[in-house]
Amino acid sequence: MSLPDVFWPALGLMLVFEGLLPLLLPAAWRRMFSDMLRLRDGQLRFFGLVSVGLGLLIWSATS
Repeated sequence: MSLPDVFWPALGLMLVFEGLLPLLLPAAWRRMFSDMLRLRDGQLRFFGLVSVGLGLLIWSATS
Protein backbone atom coordinates (compact mmCIF):
# COMPACT_ATOMS: atom_id res chain seq x y z
CA MET A 1 0.00 0.00 0.00
CA SER A 2 1.46 3.35 -1.01
CA LEU A 3 1.25 6.65 0.84
CA PRO A 4 -1.42 8.19 -1.44
CA ASP A 5 -3.58 5.07 -0.93
CA VAL A 6 -3.63 5.82 2.80
CA PHE A 7 -3.23 9.60 2.92
CA TRP A 8 -6.22 10.70 0.83
CA PRO A 9 -8.81 8.46 2.53
CA ALA A 10 -7.42 9.46 5.95
CA LEU A 11 -7.61 13.14 5.03
CA GLY A 12 -11.18 12.70 3.80
CA LEU A 13 -12.22 10.94 7.00
CA MET A 14 -10.58 13.64 9.11
CA LEU A 15 -12.49 16.34 7.22
CA VAL A 16 -15.76 14.46 7.77
CA PHE A 17 -15.13 14.28 11.52
CA GLU A 18 -13.97 17.90 11.66
CA GLY A 19 -17.11 19.05 9.85
CA LEU A 20 -19.68 17.14 11.90
CA LEU A 21 -19.81 19.44 14.93
CA PRO A 22 -20.14 22.75 13.02
CA LEU A 23 -22.71 21.11 10.75
CA LEU A 24 -24.88 19.61 13.48
CA LEU A 25 -24.27 21.91 16.46
CA PRO A 26 -22.89 25.26 15.25
CA ALA A 27 -23.57 27.13 18.53
CA ALA A 28 -21.78 24.47 20.60
CA TRP A 29 -18.89 24.48 18.13
CA ARG A 30 -18.58 28.26 18.34
CA ARG A 31 -18.68 28.12 22.17
CA MET A 32 -16.04 25.39 22.25
CA PHE A 33 -13.84 27.33 19.83
CA SER A 34 -14.10 30.52 21.89
CA ASP A 35 -13.20 28.51 25.01
CA MET A 36 -10.13 27.18 23.22
CA LEU A 37 -9.03 30.73 22.41
CA ARG A 38 -8.79 31.42 26.14
CA LEU A 39 -6.37 28.54 26.77
CA ARG A 40 -2.70 29.30 27.29
CA ASP A 41 -0.12 28.11 24.77
CA GLY A 42 1.10 25.38 27.11
CA GLN A 43 -2.41 24.00 27.49
CA LEU A 44 -2.93 23.94 23.72
CA ARG A 45 0.43 22.23 23.24
CA PHE A 46 -0.53 19.61 25.83
CA PHE A 47 -3.79 18.82 23.99
CA GLY A 48 -1.85 18.69 20.72
CA LEU A 49 0.68 16.30 22.27
CA VAL A 50 -2.07 14.06 23.61
CA SER A 51 -3.79 14.07 20.21
CA VAL A 52 -0.57 13.16 18.36
CA GLY A 53 0.21 10.47 20.95
CA LEU A 54 -3.23 8.89 20.66
CA GLY A 55 -3.06 9.04 16.88
CA LEU A 56 0.33 7.31 16.87
CA LEU A 57 -0.92 4.72 19.34
CA ILE A 58 -3.96 3.93 17.21
CA TRP A 59 -1.85 3.91 14.05
CA SER A 60 0.73 1.55 15.52
CA ALA A 61 -1.97 -0.76 16.89
CA THR A 62 -3.60 -1.07 13.46
CA SER A 63 -0.40 -1.54 11.45
